[in-house]
Amino acid sequence: MEEMEEELKCPVCGSFYREPIILPCSHNLCQACARNILVQTPESESPQSRRASGSGVSDYDYLDLDKMSLYSEADSGYGSYGGFASAPTTPCQKSPNGVRVFPPAMPPPATHLSPALAPVPRNSCITCPQCHRSLILDDRGLRGFPKNRVLEGVIDRYQQSKAAALKCQLCEKVPKEATVMCEQCDVFYCDPCRLRCHPPRGPLAKHRLVPPAQGRVSRRLSPRKVSTCTDHELENHSMYCVQCKMPVCYQCLEEGKHSSHEVKALGAMWKLHKSQLSQALNGLSDRAKEAKEFLVQLRNMVQQIQENSVEFEACLVAQCDALIDALNRRKAQLLARVNKEHEHKLKVVRDQISHCTVKLRQTTGLMEYCLEVIKENDPSGFLQISDALIRRVHLTEDQWGKGTLTPRMTTDFDLSLDNSPLLQSIHQLDFVQMKASSPVPATPILQLEECCTHNNSATLSWKQPPLSMVPAEGYILELDDGNGGQFREVYVGKETMCTVDGLHFNSTYNARVKAFNKTGVSQYSKTLVLQTSEGCNFEPQSAPYSQLVDIKKLLAVAWFAFDPGSAHSDIIFSNDNLTVTCSSYDDRVVLGKTGFSKGVHYWELTVDRYDNHPDPAFGVARMDVMKDVMLGKDDKAWAITEGGITKGATIGVLLDLNRKTLTFFINDEQQGPIAFENVEGLFFPAVSLNRNVQVTLHTGLPVPDFYSSRASIA
Repeated sequence: MEEMEEELKCPVCGSFYREPIILPCSHNLCQACARNILVQTPESESPQSRRASGSGVSDYDYLDLDKMSLYSEADSGYGSYGGFASAPTTPCQKSPNGVRVFPPAMPPPATHLSPALAPVPRNSCITCPQCHRSLILDDRGLRGFPKNRVLEGVIDRYQQSKAAALKCQLCEKVPKEATVMCEQCDVFYCDPCRLRCHPPRGPLAKHRLVPPAQGRVSRRLSPRKVSTCTDHELENHSMYCVQCKMPVCYQCLEEGKHSSHEVKALGAMWKLHKSQLSQALNGLSDRAKEAKEFLVQLRNMVQQIQENSVEFEACLVAQCDALIDALNRRKAQLLARVNKEHEHKLKVVRDQISHCTVKLRQTTGLMEYCLEVIKENDPSGFLQISDALIRRVHLTEDQWGKGTLTPRMTTDFDLSLDNSPLLQSIHQLDFVQMKASSPVPATPILQLEECCTHNNSATLSWKQPPLSMVPAEGYILELDDGNGGQFREVYVGKETMCTVDGLHFNSTYNARVKAFNKTGVSQYSKTLVLQTSEGCNFEPQSAPYSQLVDIKKLLAVAWFAFDPGSAHSDIIFSNDNLTVTCSSYDDRVVLGKTGFSKGVHYWELTVDRYDNHPDPAFGVARMDVMKDVMLGKDDKAWAITEGGITKGATIGVLLDLNRKTLTFFINDEQQGPIAFENVEGLFFPAVSLNRNVQVTLHTGLPVPDFYSSRASIA
């Protein structure tokens, strides 16, 4: 269970969690540590002021991280956001596990209350030290975060299994062995600390002191605290809200924000999520087993490489000594090459061992932690963390995907020394491949009739010459930078067709391909010239190479989908990435997959679902637009947010980069005059929405006829 210890330690203090709370991002913090890293924000950023202005809908408002960044991503350790750019910066500290945290802006006022009950400064914000998401606390302060009772139980069991002898909890330097435990204080004392900190007089005289072993048993047998509702602190969790994915109490269902949500029995959902986590662990367990076997294989490879290296060096030395003095000058060079190959193989394998060992330790720790969580009998506490654990298990399993458990290096030294040349040819002596039983493959031939370009991507196809007798093990495709620069590898593999995405619009690329096998590589094929489009997308039929020169004559209509790679993590995709919705109540932005810099482009979006609050936004944006605020709130987006948008409505977006204008339509009716002018640069179709909205994208549409005729007249 030692690998699990990292899961049980606070990222701020580096010690085991004490009274852990669960942040909205599913990470945990000690309650005291959470209070220590609170930062006070300006009045204008408070939840109250945001609600007053109508710009906040969630219980916790996430801050503008760009404005709050005080450390670059290149800085060592984790970054942390401690205040606005206008606020004076404060040197940060490092916790024992490397997370950077800020000291409190001012000393906390003296109070006898617990960290949960002590007053929190107004307009306080907290930043998760692991994922760096910042949020502003509401009036409940830290009491608004649920307590992680399951994690507390796992820590208790872990510490009990690790503690051979109970130590005093109040010793300042090296803890001494505890002699008593106070049942009322729940603290273990050695004799000196008991006399100093717990004298048998006054109110302390009534406390019951028991032997440490008995105290450990009483701790284990003490009733587990029942999780209570964060909104109604006197009520226990009784149901599970399916929509919000959290336990709720009966008052939440009768008068709270969950009154209209679908709910299910707490026990049923507890069993369901336990089953899901167990099933996910089965797959991860298989991966861990494979990883252990793979590590054994890698360690055996190290030994085999060592043995092969010794044998190879001995053979080489014997051959070089037989060639008298002339060979001595060459021997040192050959040994150097063997040693270099030896070190290279060892380095590759050891690096892979190190990488795999770290990943396996993390996987094992997560498995043990999940198994301990499954043992918990607290349904609400389990359900608070089960979704996050299930996602982590699936993500970890995916990381052990194809190729991870494959050695990156062979153990063989495929070299042999040819000692047949005459002495006068010694200066030409060199290694030859031991397994070079066949020549290099023939030069591949590009199939021009199957090569084409589409938008800013290119598809190339090739084959081996018909009479080639030497098989190829793979191919290497190379493209230049579209500006006559150096070639670079874009594909290495066995396939004879490849599509390269993400090329520059309106650019000319040179492509070539070569084949390889164990003997070596072939000559390059003839160079093929490819021309990408001018920034618009073309109809989905392929354009043969013979038409590449006239590619600008094709009909310019936009074919694209939403881009999961650049979208906010809360965006949910379906229908081949043409339909999107959101899992958050806050506005989230998703972009189209292709950007436009020239031409006239038109696309439509239909509103499949809309609960009338808040309004979705439709328009265009630059690639670096903020993804966690409504579209148009920064200077990187241009959008329409109101004006007759209802469920079933069709919103048309017309981007005319020739005239540098942006126009909107709702149900085929133009919304006023031109919405935006002087629109220049590279723009991507964009939408912002929350969980109350679902939209579907329609592309490949021609520019409206009335606009085309008006543009031609202009």
